Amino acid sequence: MKIKKPIKYNKEILITLLCIIISIVCGLITNDLLVGGIILLSGLLNSYYASIGKIYNYVFGAIYCLLSGYVSFINGLYGIAILSLLIYVPSQIQGYISWKKNINKDEVEIRGFTLKNSIIITLSCIIGSLILGFLLSKIPGQQLAFLDSSSNIINLCGIILMNLRFKECWTVWLFNNTIDLSIWIINAIKGTQNSYMMLLVSIGYLLINIYGLIKWIKMERKSKVNNNV
Repeated sequence: MKIKKPIKYNKEILITLLCIIISIVCGLITNDLLVGGIILLSGLLNSYYASIGKIYNYVFGAIYCLLSGYVSFINGLYGIAILSLLIYVPSQIQGYISWKKNINKDEVEIRGFTLKNSIIITLSCIIGSLILGFLLSKIPGQQLAFLDSSSNIINLCGIILMNLRFKECWTVWLFNNTIDLSIWIINAIKGTQNSYMMLLVSIGYLLINIYGLIKWIKMERKSKVNNNV
């Protein structure tokens, strides 16, 4: 154990530095270093630290929610903007508090849920997306109302599941990635402001969410073994 610990922390430092370099390079290429670069960096670090069960992922999550809300607002995605500021940012604070109560040796204990939970989550996402999409479609200037609503509801579901330490949050977010990619591909084709960087963030999230799902499955098994000892 004493040999593995330095290797583990060196890996964290290496990936963090890699995220910083990627964000700076992408920011320079897209000429969007200040806002876009910070969004990409905070998004990558939020997702990466969450994938390895580190509580400080919520610090970067709060930064990402604030800036992505701003970018969504200026691109007419009012659903994402409103929920980012009113729901997602407070959820980062709630998530930090929840994880703080359930942390074990610097890593949070992971849970899994049943088929009943899956059915409830699926129906809630469908109904919530339809209702929010209808409401957003009534807002003048709103773009891609039902894609916007679906992305928000599914993302919110993922955040709630992560705050409750369910590994299924990563499956939910992988599904949401397909919607986010669709939204920002459309906006990138239109050439809207900061859309290229948001597209890169979506691609980065897709890769890290796959890693996070695999990592949390392993962490859940470890938690079960520790609880049985």
